[in-house]
Amino acid sequence: MTQVVIQPSYGNRDAWRHWEDTLDKEVPFSDGLHAETLSAQEQVALAALHPTGRARFWGATGNHDSKMDGLQTGDIVLFTGQKLVRAIGEVGYSFRNAEFADTLWEPQAERGSYRNVYSLLNFQVTSIPYEEIWDLPGFSVGDNFMGLRFLDPEKSATVLAGLRIYPETEAQQAAEQDRLIARELGTGTVVATEAVNVTHTNYERLMGTTLVHRAEALLVAAYRATLDSTATVGRIRTPAGVTDLYVSDGDRVEIIEAKRSAHHRHVREALGQLLDYVAHAPHPASRLTALFPHRPGTADLDLLHRYGVDCLYRTGTGTFQRLSAPDAQRELLQSIWTS
Repeated sequence: MTQVVIQPSYGNRDAWRHWEDTLDKEVPFSDGLHAETLSAQEQVALAALHPTGRARFWGATGNHDSKMDGLQTGDIVLFTGQKLVRAIGEVGYSFRNAEFADTLWEPQAERGSYRNVYSLLNFQVTSIPYEEIWDLPGFSVGDNFMGLRFLDPEKSATVLAGLRIYPETEAQQAAEQDRLIARELGTGTVVATEAVNVTHTNYERLMGTTLVHRAEALLVAAYRATLDSTATVGRIRTPAGVTDLYVSDGDRVEIIEAKRSAHHRHVREALGQLLDYVAHAPHPASRLTALFPHRPGTADLDLLHRYGVDCLYRTGTGTFQRLSAPDAQRELLQSIWTS
């Protein structure tokens, strides 16, 4: 299970300087003073994850030792400050080394060295307002995320789904599973379920993997701004994930799923997610809607309408156009949605 960590990192001059020194740029760790302070084990572990000999780093002081003991490769860190998630990173190698930390950052006056060090496999600068997290189920409006915070499994899953974070480590593991199955099937060998759960000492970076997708969130925000102020608009958490929008207006309940593309694959994904969400909705839904940045093709529109799902898309003028499923088809499918 991928753990999410909230790391305040932009609240004072020290944090700004640390950001500038070890997040804005990669640090060479394989030679010079940095290398001299690393143990042989640490050098091997870092080189396996960062074969270029360079990486971004962050750290925490000794008062966070017990928390930092639980940090693992692939965990996701939200770097926060000034009411924004300013960047999202994926943890590489986590280790405790005060001497190495002191080559990166000057020790804190009261708490000492930032000895709980971790590298970052993937780092993406963002500008996500806290309101997007407050809007997620389980979070509170006005929470300014003071202090290092490790989220529990439920909240971690909510943040990953709600902010559309796709860890590169998970993509790498999925690719490795695919290669393993293809190799085994190619030899005619039956693949045991356990054979897919393989760990590796070397990390193969997947070029082009995106850590977090923002297009869908911006599309949802643009559509949300057009909704009637009398409607109750939010998001709900279901066993199937977190909805993009859950709109309640009197007896009318609408579940909306947004996609960054209107291509066939994304249309199918939206349809599947909507049918999964509606089965767990707290109140019977009267409308399911797939939201896209452009108009889908005719065949994909027919696919949505066949299952009673509306299509909503952004026009060239910036307005939103709804293509509703036939009433008879929606009413027929509602008996299945709510059964």
